Amino acid sequence: MKPSRLGSVAAQAFMLVMLALWVTPVLFALYIALRPIAETNEHGYVSLPRSLTLANFQAAWNQSDMWHFFLNSLIITVPAVLLTLLLAASFAYVVSRLLFRFNIPLLILFTAGNLLPQQVIITPLFRLYLAIPLPHWVSESGLMYNSYLGLIAINVAFQLGFCVFVLSNYMRTLPKELDEAAVVDGATVWTRFWRLTLPLCRPALAALATLLTTWIYNDFFWAITLISTGDKRPVTSALANLQGQFVANQNMIAAAALIAAIPTLIVYVALQKQFIAGLALGSTKG
Repeated sequence: MKPSRLGSVAAQAFMLVMLALWVTPVLFALYIALRPIAETNEHGYVSLPRSLTLANFQAAWNQSDMWHFFLNSLIITVPAVLLTLLLAASFAYVVSRLLFRFNIPLLILFTAGNLLPQQVIITPLFRLYLAIPLPHWVSESGLMYNSYLGLIAINVAFQLGFCVFVLSNYMRTLPKELDEAAVVDGATVWTRFWRLTLPLCRPALAALATLLTTWIYNDFFWAITLISTGDKRPVTSALANLQGQFVANQNMIAAAALIAAIPTLIVYVALQKQFIAGLALGSTKG
C-alpha cells in the first residue's frame, strides 16, 4: 500500500476506535436505564436483557422532582452565558481593535486567571462569599453564599478569560478598514462595537455559547461548594442527592443522568452549524 493510503486507513481506524471508546459508556448507561432494577439485581449489569422499559425514566423524573432542578440550572446557565459573552466581547474589542500601550499586557493578565485551579481559591472565596451582603430579594440568606447570583458570578469569572482570548484573536482577523471607514462616517466606539464588529463575530459567539452552556450547565464543583440549600442546586449536583437517596437503584440514576444531558444536546443541535462555522473560520483566518 502507498504511504498516503496506509496513513488514511490508520487515521480512519483510529477515529473508529476513539468513537467506540466515546460512545460505549453512553450506550451502556442507556442500556442500564432501560432495564428493570429487579432484572439487573438477578442477572447483573453485564447480561442479556429479558425486557426493556421506560419506567426508570418516569420514576427518575417524578421521584427526584427533576423539573425543579432543571429550572435552577436554567436560572444559573442562561444569565451566566449571556453575561460572559457580553463582557468578553466588550473587553476583546478594546484590546484588539483599539490601539493603546497596555492592550497586550492587559490581555495576558486577564487570561492568566485561567491557569489558576479552582481548588486553590476555594477557601478565600468561601470566606468572601460569607462576608458579602446582598438584599433579601436577591438572596434569601442575605449573603453572596447560597445564592443564584453567587453561582452566576463565579462561573462568569472563570469562563471570562478563555472567551476574551478567543474573541480577541478572532476580532484581530477582521479588516481594520471597516473601523476606519466607520470612524470617517462619525461612528462612536459603541456603534462600531455593537453594530459593526459584534455581528461579524456571530460564528465565534455561537461556538463559545455552545461551549459555555455545556461547561456551566455541567458544573458540579461550584454548585456543591457555594450552594448549601438542596432545592437551589442545579440538576448536575442534584444527581448526587439522588444517588444518596436511591443508592440501591443504579438504573434510576442512569436514567436521571441521561435526562440531565438532554438540554446540552439540544443546544448543540440548535447551534451546530454556527459552532462548526466558528471553528472553521477561526482556523482559516489570520
